[in-house]
Amino acid sequence: MYDTPLVMHDEDFREVLSVAQRLVKDANAKGVFVVDHNGQLLAETGELRGIDTTSLASLTAGSVAATGGLAKLVGEEEFPVHFHQGQNNNLHISLITSRIILVVVFDGRSSLGLIRLRVKKVGAQLARVFEEIQKKTERTHATGRANTPFAEITDEDIDNLFSV
Repeated sequence: MYDTPLVMHDEDFREVLSVAQRLVKDANAKGVFVVDHNGQLLAETGELRGIDTTSLASLTAGSVAATGGLAKLVGEEEFPVHFHQGQNNNLHISLITSRIILVVVFDGRSSLGLIRLRVKKVGAQLARVFEEIQKKTERTHATGRANTPFAEITDEDIDNLFSV
């Protein structure tokens, strides 16, 4: 769907993290995770300790992909919101963009209604943030210059470095 990989710089990460932290507070959630459609964890915040975030991110992306397949079977383009209710913890999963997934973990201290209300507001903010990140990534890609410390290193430099 996207030709260019998403490149988040430090200021982008801080902005995404700030939005996620505000969501934890405003929704009284246990944790918030921002995941890309490939299963890469982009940001996390909250009180969850010891959770395997790599597995959470990859399983979330897999679940969203599988649910997308189910949606197509019944004539829908996508199911943008998923809710999983457990005995102690619940998951609210939202597609922010076709590329970004927001996962909110919450318990009895919050409610599904509050989570949905806060996620709707935050989802719009995150969509704008990731739209800007995508635009910056595409501009950098279009100019052929990555904005990294390695951008000016040539193949000749690498050959010279490793030649005996």
